[in-house]
Amino acid sequence: MKAVQPDSKKPIILADKLTKVYSSGKLEVPAVRGISFEVDAGEFVAIVGPSGSGKSTLFYMLGGLTRASSGRVLIDGIDFAHLSDAERTKLRRHRIGFVFQKFNLLPTLTAMANIEIAYEISGRKEPMDRAYLDHLSDLLSIGGRLKHRPSELSGGEQQRVAIARALITRPAIVLADEPTGNLDTKNSDAVLHMLQRSNQELGQTTLMITHNPEAAAIAGRILYMRDGEIVREEKGKGSGAPHTSPGSTPVVV
Repeated sequence: MKAVQPDSKKPIILADKLTKVYSSGKLEVPAVRGISFEVDAGEFVAIVGPSGSGKSTLFYMLGGLTRASSGRVLIDGIDFAHLSDAERTKLRRHRIGFVFQKFNLLPTLTAMANIEIAYEISGRKEPMDRAYLDHLSDLLSIGGRLKHRPSELSGGEQQRVAIARALITRPAIVLADEPTGNLDTKNSDAVLHMLQRSNQELGQTTLMITHNPEAAAIAGRILYMRDGEIVREEKGKGSGAPHTSPGSTPVVV
């Protein structure tokens, strides 16, 4: 199967002095405090932190789902701040696949139809590659479940369908927000293994948000968040492209 061909000469994700402040009347609550880091093409990076650390807010800014109060997010060199809402949506559809804690599958559609509709919404002109879908189905072990509706699938199967839905457009980047949060240990391990395999076999850059250090350990690099800041970075047990971009922006601690 054709894998994503990343440009290894520049970071595919760049966060530059990102801040997010929420206002409630005269009260201002900082959720993210001046974070800077880079993710190289092909890396698997995990951002781990407790509830309230700001990691989900950071995730939404990195995915262009919410605007930063200050700072920049660049996706493959494109600054979200310089795009209109329509352009931001187009960039997300073509460059980013999202996996959320809630599976968000349409309950009246089969697993296959949930994947197909995601491809149709992406606006691509070429027909969906059925051979690629078969490859994803084998990779995610859902080949025999595609004719079933979400209510007929286990939680782990629903999440694997959600991953297939995120990958079907061959995005360069996969952003996963607590992808195992609603799963038991067995299914969590299976989903993490699938994310790792998709990163390794399809060449997609993967950034995962999690509160679980054990889940984060499968990544090649781990960033730890607390109180809206990245407080330390360490190497994970997983593989992925090494973080060696020339002129790399240092992590703010």
